[in-house]
Amino acid sequence: MTTDLKELFDNNREWAKQTEVREPGFFSRLLKQQSPQYLWIGCADSRVPANDLVGLLPGELFVHRNVANVVVHSDLNCLSVVQFAIDMLKVQHLIVVGHSGCGGVAAALADRRVGVADNWLRHVQDVRNKHQAWLDGVREVDRVNALCELNVVEQALNLCSTTVVQDAWQRSQQVVIHGWFYGLHNGLLEDLTMTVDSADAVIPAYQRALATVKARYDARGVA
Repeated sequence: MTTDLKELFDNNREWAKQTEVREPGFFSRLLKQQSPQYLWIGCADSRVPANDLVGLLPGELFVHRNVANVVVHSDLNCLSVVQFAIDMLKVQHLIVVGHSGCGGVAAALADRRVGVADNWLRHVQDVRNKHQAWLDGVREVDRVNALCELNVVEQALNLCSTTVVQDAWQRSQQVVIHGWFYGLHNGLLEDLTMTVDSADAVIPAYQRALATVKARYDARGVA
């Protein structure tokens, strides 16, 4: 077993070299400021590289990731990122992004024990329990992805309810919350229509997004 990870350092040097060739002075400019307009709150899954999916360079996307892209009101890690993004960086768009076939969501759906993460995934189980009656009618083959999408909508709702976002809207700062879904099978992002730019728009957007998700899966047939 290798211990020095030389291959990764080699890859890094090649990446830095090619980046500088492609955009001379890139790293010098990057030193001067960080001014992203987007905060990506996504899953820690290694198959979902945030910057690559939306074609943005370092410095253009602020990123927070955790298992199953959860936004919890008691998670000071996530809340600190959100506060720094809004108050310090003046980020305008906060995007909660889930993905198909999420292992954390699948474990929560099936009550499968995975270890200490079970405590974290309890938040996803809360989403499952909230929509259990509807999920029971979804085809089994679609059930994990259906919960993945519902989880995005619910976590985006949680983000809207944070004091940081609420305070920003109260002082008329431009902050827009989005809920997106990434398909591992095709590499495409989908807007779940959970798009909110004010406190008054939260519930209408939430209801619209839920209806959109459920209608799409209902159209595929019942379990």
